[in-house]
Amino acid sequence: MESIQSIKQRFRIIGNDPMLNRALEKSIQVSPTDISVLVIGESGVGKEFIPKIIHQLSSRKHHSYIAVNCGAIPEGTIDSELFGHEKGAFTGATALRKGYFEVADKGTIFLDEVGELPLTTQVRLLRVLESGEFLKVGSSQIQKTDVRIVAATNVNMLAAIKKTRFREDLYYRLNTIQIDLPSLRARRGDIALLFRKFSQDFAEKYHMPVIRLSAEAMSYIENYPWPGNIRQLRNFAEQLSVVETNREISVEKIKEYLPEHVPLLSSAISSEIPRQDFGNERDLLYKVLFDMRKDLNDLKSLTLELMRTHPGDTHRFEQDHPKLVKKVFGDIPARSVEPLDSEPLYRIEDTHEFNLLEEEFDYEEIHEEQEQRLISESLSLQEKEIEFIRKALKRNEGRRKMAAHELGISERTLYRKIKQYGL
Repeated sequence: MESIQSIKQRFRIIGNDPMLNRALEKSIQVSPTDISVLVIGESGVGKEFIPKIIHQLSSRKHHSYIAVNCGAIPEGTIDSELFGHEKGAFTGATALRKGYFEVADKGTIFLDEVGELPLTTQVRLLRVLESGEFLKVGSSQIQKTDVRIVAATNVNMLAAIKKTRFREDLYYRLNTIQIDLPSLRARRGDIALLFRKFSQDFAEKYHMPVIRLSAEAMSYIENYPWPGNIRQLRNFAEQLSVVETNREISVEKIKEYLPEHVPLLSSAISSEIPRQDFGNERDLLYKVLFDMRKDLNDLKSLTLELMRTHPGDTHRFEQDHPKLVKKVFGDIPARSVEPLDSEPLYRIEDTHEFNLLEEEFDYEEIHEEQEQRLISESLSLQEKEIEFIRKALKRNEGRRKMAAHELGISERTLYRKIKQYGL
């Protein structure tokens, strides 16, 4: 069995973080088996290295290794890509086509962004995992395949299952072994090593002197959140290497490339849902309070009616429970109980509490205010989302794949957003 250090050298992995070492150790241990593996980690942490390690250390290393980006394949063609299709199965299917599962027989398939798979495709994938059987699109003939599946995702799978976007049975079938890769901000001790390695690589590539950071600049990048993780750090090192003529970089120059407050697209998008949920909860709370107040006033009315219908007991009740009377009916001067056809001893409309109820807990008015606030917040979040997408596309010269990686979303999601906002 190979050591962690030899694996790092072989696959050019930089870092000594304990969480990274643990992920590599699990990869080495699981490689000789045929167990399905699910790699969990944020976008840009280097999840693609894990299936390569597993494949190269397994008995399947002499057979095919295919990496599939599930988020980059349109929903209408992904079944054909994975499982193949028969001639004439759909418009444009002019010839028989082998899918990845047929081509990779005896080998390994890496399903990146597996959380983006459509539900219909998830059913097909579950069948492959359970029995090794699949059907080509447009065919009724069952085919067999012997494929090792390693999947990866940056999606919260349990949340996706709860929202019925991902099948629970498929999740547990894929997640026989889970390997967690830490984010770059969780392994700050490796940031300096990675930056120096990237700087050296780009210096050789572009035939330039190596970029060097001042102590303050290095401290700044070590404490930067790096939402794009290693991919963002690599792009940052490349920008500095190409753009900056001065090879000694100060912290002030670093801040031009890395703003102090980084707005995350994923946070902006996801924050819309919690805010709406919170608003609904607060709406519900107001309604509960309103109903409770109504119940309280109904109780007051009932008590008054009882006091009026039993005038002989009223004075004794006031003497025995003065604090309760004051708490319920307020500071109203005590009066003798009069007959039923005259003015009652207490009137609810005389109480200050009921007036407050009417003024402060007008549910219709509260509901309208909440609705307007949520609409305003939703529009604000949408504007921010559009701004982030535009800037990412501009920085990456319109290349959707690079922009999607920078934003931490799939290329298919980005394409949908571009179409939605007419960008």
